[in-house]
Amino acid sequence: MKTIDDLQVAGKRVFVRADLNVPLDGTTITDDGRIRAVQPTIAKLAEAGAKVVVASHLGRPKGAPDPAFSLAPAAKRLGELLGTGVAFATDTVGESAQATVAGLADGQVAVLENLRFNAGETSKDDAERGAFADQLAQLADLYVGDGFGAVHRKHASVYDLPARLPHAAGDLIAAEVTVLKKLTEDVKRPYAVVLGGAKVSDKLGVIDHLLEKADRILIGGGMAYTFLKAQGHEVGISLLQEDQIPAVKDYMKRAEERGVEFVLPVDVLISADFPDLKTKAPAHPTVVAADAIPADQEGLDIGPKTRELYADKLKDAATVFWNGPMGVFEHPDYANGTKAVAQGLLDSEAFTVVGGGDSAAAVRLLGFDENAFGHISTGGGASLEYLEGKTLPGLAALED
Repeated sequence: MKTIDDLQVAGKRVFVRADLNVPLDGTTITDDGRIRAVQPTIAKLAEAGAKVVVASHLGRPKGAPDPAFSLAPAAKRLGELLGTGVAFATDTVGESAQATVAGLADGQVAVLENLRFNAGETSKDDAERGAFADQLAQLADLYVGDGFGAVHRKHASVYDLPARLPHAAGDLIAAEVTVLKKLTEDVKRPYAVVLGGAKVSDKLGVIDHLLEKADRILIGGGMAYTFLKAQGHEVGISLLQEDQIPAVKDYMKRAEERGVEFVLPVDVLISADFPDLKTKAPAHPTVVAADAIPADQEGLDIGPKTRELYADKLKDAATVFWNGPMGVFEHPDYANGTKAVAQGLLDSEAFTVVGGGDSAAAVRLLGFDENAFGHISTGGGASLEYLEGKTLPGLAALED
């Protein structure tokens, strides 16, 4: 896989497929982590004299323009981080895009409007997707893939466009792949994996694959209640995927057979009312043993004994991968489990990887120093699929 250091970019139009898919409250960006992550690649290309054309998706519009998903706020924030003006095209391949790119001088940067405003970007029809890629290719001389959060998608700008232009991986993708190899090849042990989030179905593939690699797997978040139910415990009105119980039982059995330590919560915070995240209204949490959840209560975070247990399980680890919060971290009453895991990573001597998505958002929201972790990924889904051993279309497209 070539990198941008292998390209001659001076005077060339360089299409950078970035991931500017940031959370918005109206037009206000609430977490600019993904923009900050790709900014060094864009700055490097601009400083080398490239005419940089940045493209990304944001949210899930229905293949047509939707002001709620405009990339204008992201373009503005990118300009602030670069310390220079950034041109913004109000379409993807139309008159505005063509004129904006044509107006770039060497070292200048433009951002195209949301790629998903064009149905061809996400189409499952190869011809429709290819036609959109052909139009995008007219805007550039070279292609740089640096949107790691999208490399698991077979989309026009991720998969089809690199085949139409000389291409290379950006510095962010190169760094992500280097880190993920440390989690899959010649791993330093003990290797601990912390998995949370809402649905166990989202993590089945990675659990299956990591049973062959990890020394211990710690489970939290909403997915923990399917594991507790599989052990025969009452979980009340907690998140539960009944259809996944057979798979969960199989994983726990295989873990025991392979000597992989499966660690589940021993106590949880419960409430009868899901917390109001907008008002932060008190939710009156109480702590109960994980096998004593009342039928009318919902588990919303791991409890204090579990926090201590998980911190202890991370203490001697040499490698830690964490994906998914331990509870409803956005609400202060249910953030302590996620805080404890983050602090456990920092207190260990391990090489620590935070697997993107809500985990990365939690690190920033809860006030941790991002630089204190070994690596914070920009792609939760992409990280998980890589660890599952899947071929990621966007990475395959960048290989020669």
